[in-house]
Amino acid sequence: MTHTLSIPTTDDLLLEGERRAAEGPTRAAVVLCHPHPQYGGTMRSLVISALFDSLPTVGVECLRFNYRGVEGSTGTYGEGVGERLDVVAALDALVDTSAASVPIGLIGWSFGADMALATHDPRVSGWMGIALPMRFVTDADRAAVAADPRPKRLTLAQHDEFRDAEWVVEATQEWTNTRVDIVLGASHFFVGRTDRVSELAADFVTELE
Repeated sequence: MTHTLSIPTTDDLLLEGERRAAEGPTRAAVVLCHPHPQYGGTMRSLVISALFDSLPTVGVECLRFNYRGVEGSTGTYGEGVGERLDVVAALDALVDTSAASVPIGLIGWSFGADMALATHDPRVSGWMGIALPMRFVTDADRAAVAADPRPKRLTLAQHDEFRDAEWVVEATQEWTNTRVDIVLGASHFFVGRTDRVSELAADFVTELE
């Protein structure tokens, strides 16, 4: 069952969100961070929707949300700074509404991956970045997560149009406790390959338990 949420931020905005409970015992919970809001990204974008549908079937509670200024969320685009406040607000909401005390992960796609991987929070058990562009936050913004011993999974598209997968592999080779998977045949949008992304996300959750 899906529940709608109104999520307050620390700078007095309200974000719209949705939470879907796990089917059966809850193994973990995740916040899903969507692609760039100025290029059509919403919480219902393809990969985010695929994960929101698939992860609950393997025992993972999911919360997805719209960044400030997107659809029913108040405010305006925050240049990637305000959106990091939105990720923390969504994390707060997941902790407050989760039915179980379980490990929590942050999963982001594209711009959302940059936002998730720049969010260093003690409540997070691990991070997953899907097709991370590595251009909306700086290396300094990512440094704390990159050096953190908690698990990180990077899921890259073989034919990514916005950031070459091998470039990301090289740029992250010094990150701590980081596994990289390349989805063969996939573009940045993973059309026809969301099933593989869902499999990798379900596998990532096992590292959080």
